[in-house]
This record gives sequence, C-alpha cells and structure tokens, in this order.
Amino acid sequence: MNGGCKVCVTGGSGYIGSWLIKKLLAKGHTVHATLRDLKNESKVELLKKLPQSEDKLVLFEADIYNPKDFHPAIQGCQFVFHVATPLIHQPSASSSSQYEDTVEASIEGYRSIALSCLRSGTVKRLIYTASVVAASPLKQDGSGFKDQIDETCWTPLNHSCEYLYLEPFYKDYTYSKTLTEKHALSHGNDENGGGLEVVTLACGLVGGDTLQSFTPSSGAVFIAQIMQNEKAYTSLKFLQELLGKIPLVHIDDVCEAHIFCMESTSISGRFLCASSYISLQEMANLYALHYPEFNVKQEYEDGLKKDIKWASTKLCDRGFVYRYDAKMILDDCIKCARRMGDL
Repeated sequence: MNGGCKVCVTGGSGYIGSWLIKKLLAKGHTVHATLRDLKNESKVELLKKLPQSEDKLVLFEADIYNPKDFHPAIQGCQFVFHVATPLIHQPSASSSSQYEDTVEASIEGYRSIALSCLRSGTVKRLIYTASVVAASPLKQDGSGFKDQIDETCWTPLNHSCEYLYLEPFYKDYTYSKTLTEKHALSHGNDENGGGLEVVTLACGLVGGDTLQSFTPSSGAVFIAQIMQNEKAYTSLKFLQELLGKIPLVHIDDVCEAHIFCMESTSISGRFLCASSYISLQEMANLYALHYPEFNVKQEYEDGLKKDIKWASTKLCDRGFVYRYDAKMILDDCIKCARRMGDL
C-alpha cells in the first residue's frame, strides 16, 4: 500500500467524502470518486483543485437512485468507501427505478454497490459510513436507557421518541441508516459474501473545518446554541433524546478512521466512531467558558441520561488513536463558522 492503490469513494463532493478524498490523494492513492451530476461545476471544481487530483483522481457520475451507475467506478478498485446516502427523498428525472422512500433507496443502493464489489474480482473491503443514530442505548421495551452505549446497541425503531416525529427527516434518516447498516453487516457475514470484508463506521456528530464553500449541516448543528438557530438546535435535542448524550467526532478523525480501516491487514464488523460523548449542558458550558463573547443558550441537565457511559473501545483496541477532543472540535467549528461569515 506504500505505492498507493486504487479506491472508490461514493458521494465524493460531500462533507466527509471530499475531506476523505483529499487525504487519500495525499497518501498517493488513485481515487475513483462519484458525484450525482458531473455538470455541477462547483462540485467538480471542489475535487479537481485538490493536490494530486490531476494525476490521481477520476470522476464518475452515479446516482444512488440508479445504483448500477456505480459499477464502472468500482471496477479495478481494491477498496470502496460508501459515503453517499440519500438524505431527502428526491429521485432524479434520469433514475431508471423509483424507490418508495430514502430507506429503500439506501438499502438498494448499498446492495447494488456490494454486488459490484463482488463482481469486480478486485475489491477486498467495503467500508460503509454509518451513523450513531443507529446505535441508540434506548431499551427495546421503551423503559429508558441502558447503562452504556457500544457496538451492541441498535436503535429500537418501534420506539416512540418524540423527536423522531417532529420532522419526517429525523425518522427517515434514523430508519435509513439503521436498516442499511444492519443489511450491510448481515451481507458481510453470510455465505454469499464471497470473501468481501465489510466494515461499518457509525460516526458521531461530525465537526471541524470543511473544504466546501458553505457550512455543512452538521457544522450548523454544532453552533446552534450560539446562533440560537432553532432548527439546528432541534437536531441537537433529537440526538440527545435518542442517544442519551451527543457523540462528537472531528472530520479529520473520521477520515483517518476510514483510512485506518482500509490499511488494516484484515478487519470487518461494526465500529462506533466518536472521541467525546457529552450532554447539551456540557457543550454549553464549554462554549460559555471559552467563548464568553457569545450568548450561549442555557441548558439543564437531565438526570435520567447523564449516567450513560460511552463504552465503545473496538476501534482504539485495534490501534486507532483520536487526535481531537471535544474542545478542539468545538474550536474548529467556531473557526469554520467565522471563516464562512456565520459568526
């Protein structure tokens, strides 16, 4: 791998995808990146201006609503990072097949990409960018939270978490990421897996800087307590309601974790990815302490949730090291927001 290998990144112009591609190119790898629309000049330019892109980056047009599009991008690759995910149910006019919702589109998209990996004859490992919204420590019977959150936790989709029903997006996204990750792991373990190693990285709320020309949605969520942005703040409340506290992770750590899973000799299964696990009150306290110039929204601790422990060590047990703690993540979110003119 020292001489570089050929990899595919779906959702290449997204927040995580673009940062991951930058790091892969810097390590000497050839990257096949997919975008929904190659005629979108701003997204194409974002990737083409990356260092080493001229010789090492190949762009492909592929739409999750027409998942066979991904097959050419995957051919000849050794590793595939499936980062793309349908956030809003918006099938394109050119899609040959229409799905009922984002859940169906996400699962069918993953299934087709996994099949392309198997058919390629070259792909060794498929790494799926999952989400901690699929790993809630809520008990299945709805009687409260477990004592800790780790890889054994799965969000009970029959739970009546009030925030799941405030906006259709929360429910759709939670169902989509939970059911797709379960499908990915079951596919990787069954007899039809064909030797393909499947890794799912369930990432926390991702913050830090961005290569994009706008503040990513997760970045807006990070600074919601400062901006008094009710929509973004509701997302924070949703995460705490679902997960007990809020798992945080820096964009750089997220991408390094993906590359770590690629560079490992052999690895498969589910890994939670977050360096900090804090409450809304703890986040507000950090802002108030280090950024007294802002009017931070006051928070009150919920005693029912504060004792839940982050017990996921699987990634670190394999040798991965997080570089960013909660304060460093918040600091970089503030710097990014200031650069973007949000603050």
